[in-house]
Amino acid sequence: MRPGRRTGRRTAAVVVLALAAAGCGIRGTSVPVDAGGAPSRVSCKAPASPAPSASASSGTGSGSGTDADPGSQALVYLVCGSALAQVERAVPPSKADDPRLPTARALLHELQREPSADEEKAGFSTALPRDVKVTGPRDGDPADALRLSIRPEDLPSFALAQLVCTYGASPALGRTHAAVLGGPGDDTAHRYDCSADVLANPDIAENAGWGDPLSEEAEGGAPQQG
Repeated sequence: MRPGRRTGRRTAAVVVLALAAAGCGIRGTSVPVDAGGAPSRVSCKAPASPAPSASASSGTGSGSGTDADPGSQALVYLVCGSALAQVERAVPPSKADDPRLPTARALLHELQREPSADEEKAGFSTALPRDVKVTGPRDGDPADALRLSIRPEDLPSFALAQLVCTYGASPALGRTHAAVLGGPGDDTAHRYDCSADVLANPDIAENAGWGDPLSEEAEGGAPQQG
């Protein structure tokens, strides 16, 4: 057999193999295939707390009557990934005789405002609607109850978990790791606990079992608002 004919057959065989590989969806190349960048990851590491916002410092729109004090820090819970994580915010303290309601309003405001650029870069966001308002207990409510302008169960699950855990971490609200919340109607206020399960899976708020009906035994005979 002549060398030229043998070379021609080898060339033809290489072409056939290349076409077969292409037909099977295999790329005929030794260059690594670029499948795109790795999935983006966020740190969920809280940046340094920003200065208090103007409306929170002055009490504008909240009726809180608080004065600015950049040295006061509060913990709020924001959404990061599929869980909640703490972020430290500068929140002015209340000088009212009873700081509960002013504090609840200031913390709600912090949850409603957009995360700072650094917080957003770290992966934080918030689910609290901006039109939600909070008031104090009504007649017949426990003294530590707070009433929202929307039924708690009608809030997005992440938003309710944010609110419960933020209120539950506040010294001015008793640092009970829970919140007693009711809506604008006559429904009984319920106690919502901020457990490790809630922090790791805020969607638990969608379960009907979250939010225990209040009773004197469950609340240790908490005094009623008269």
